[in-house]
Amino acid sequence: MPLTLRLEIVTPDKVVLQCDAVAVTAPGVVGEFTVLPLHIPFLSALRIGSLHYRDAAQNGSVFVSGGFADVTRDKVLILAEVAELPEEIDVDRARKARERALARILAMHKEEVDYARAKAALERAVTRIKVHELSASGLGAVRLPRHA
Repeated sequence: MPLTLRLEIVTPDKVVLQCDAVAVTAPGVVGEFTVLPLHIPFLSALRIGSLHYRDAAQNGSVFVSGGFADVTRDKVLILAEVAELPEEIDVDRARKARERALARILAMHKEEVDYARAKAALERAVTRIKVHELSASGLGAVRLPRHA
């Protein structure tokens, strides 16, 4: 039986996911990182992105936006501002948000637009769509390393 670590993803509203995983890859603010069992403990701020994990049966992905990852030797605790499982993502809403954000960015030279806010909205929308489509295709967490 392979070594596992506990993955818990929590938002202010709910517990999004609890499972035992053999690997977790998360979007840190200074770059993506992968955690395997017995990893050295650390704390990292998270950026908008896809969190990927592999448990005994499957690969999975979760959309996360902001928050922190608290890593210990046997647990990854994700305290996210927003986290959504692929089946919870409203793809039509995300596509509309992407179009609105693109329109705001393109109109930036014509009117006063908060570029950073529009860019973050665009990144959230595009990442939600990507997480949903990867999950639907069955590719989920293609970047995770194999672990015996």
